[in-house]
Formats: sequence, structure tokens, C-alpha cells
Amino acid sequence: MAKRLSAEERRASIIKVAKRLFAKTGFHGVSIDEIVKEVGVSPAILYRHFESKDELYEAVLYEFSATRESYVEAVVADDTSFEQVLRGMTTVFVSSIMNHPDMLKMEMHSQLEGSEASQEFFLNRWKSFTDYIEYNLTELQSQKKIKTINAEAAALIYQGIIREVLLQKCMQQTDRFQDTPITTLVDEVINLFMKIIEPAEI
Repeated sequence: MAKRLSAEERRASIIKVAKRLFAKTGFHGVSIDEIVKEVGVSPAILYRHFESKDELYEAVLYEFSATRESYVEAVVADDTSFEQVLRGMTTVFVSSIMNHPDMLKMEMHSQLEGSEASQEFFLNRWKSFTDYIEYNLTELQSQKKIKTINAEAAALIYQGIIREVLLQKCMQQTDRFQDTPITTLVDEVINLFMKIIEPAEI
């Protein structure tokens, strides 16, 4: 006889299945019937935990958002250059996505959905990453250690390139970089970014 799940365990099992299905086809591509079939419960059971599909979707986004990367070790190390910290933070972020590619898929779908919860999810995934880059580029410019650039735009460009690398490795069915390890691609992106911002040698 199967063990009867507690309310908390049942709720977690519904979210786990919904995560996978929403990541695969987005909010509009999944029906409640599909979710309850996968979980093995009736719609009535699901609605005891979530009043609507919208509420379930928000719960899934919240679960993904709660999986936040810790950049502490990369940022607080003594005598660490901007480039070293950037490499450390990028490694943490890329490893997180590579280990949980559904997060990236959910991010892409959430941008198309356009709901408030989706926008918050997107900001939570990237904001601390880009804020660090923008802040430090501004500081380095004030110290005349890098070229005069638009720090906000530079942070956005870096974020976009890293996201594109992740899309190539996690979501493309025919990966044109399939023989190139993601660590190599990321390393090249960082090298190029540093060459762009560093002042020319006199």
C-alpha cells in the first residue's frame, strides 16, 4: 500500500511536476488536466493546494527564484581583481543553470508571459549579477583603470552574451558549439569583454 502523502508533500509533488511541464511549454502550453495526470491526483486535490493555474504558476516561479546563487565567496576574497571576481561569479551562475537547465527555459517562457510574477522572476535571476558588473565598471572608470564606457550598457551586453552561451548549450537542439566545452566559451567571452574595457597600452 502506497504511503499517504502529507499536505506539504503533496503540494511539493505538484510543484515539482508543474516545474517540468511549465519549463517545457510555458504557462499557456500546459493544462491542469496534464498536471494532475502526471502527479496522479484529481483536479479537486490540486485545487485544494492552488486556487488556479495562475497561482500554481506563481508558486513555481517563486520556487525557481528561491534558488539564488551565492556569489559571496567570489566577491569577498581579498586582493581579488574585477576580472577574477567576474570569472568567479560567472562560473557560479553558469554552473547553476547547467545543473538546472529548466530554470533557463522557465526564464525564457516567463519573459513571453509578461505577468508581474514573471518580471520579478526575471529580475531575481539576473539583477545581482548585472548590478555588480555595472557598479564595479563605474568605480573602475572613476579610478581611470578602464576605458570611459556606458557601464549600464556594458553590463547588459555581458549578461546577454552569457545568456546566449547558456541558450546554445542548454536549449539548442543542434548545438553548433557541441564540441566546445561551455567553460571554454565562457572563458573566451570574459577575455573579449576584458579586452573591450581595458585601456589601450601606451
